[in-house]
Amino acid sequence: MMRRVRIWVSGRVQGVCFRAATQQQANKLSLTGYVKNLPDGRVEIVAEGSDTALQKLEDWSHKGPLMAKVENVITSEIAITEPFSDFKVK
Repeated sequence: MMRRVRIWVSGRVQGVCFRAATQQQANKLSLTGYVKNLPDGRVEIVAEGSDTALQKLEDWSHKGPLMAKVENVITSEIAITEPFSDFKVK
C-alpha cells in the first residue's frame, strides 16, 4: 500500500546539503516526492512510497547529513492526489 507523508525538519538544516542528501536517501528507498527549503529555516519533505521506506526516510531525517543539526521532526500523513513520478529538489 502506498502512503504519502509530509515531514518538517528544523534545526541547522539549510546550507548543509540536506536537500541533496534527502534526495539520495529517497532514491535509495524508491520513494517519490520532493524536498524544499522553507522561508522559516525548516526543510519540508513530501514523500510517497511503502510504509517501510517512509519509516526509513523519517528515521534518517532525525539525523540528516553530516553537517546538519536536527532539532525537531514533525511527520503527518497527507492524501495522495496525483502520484509523483520521481523525487525532486525544489
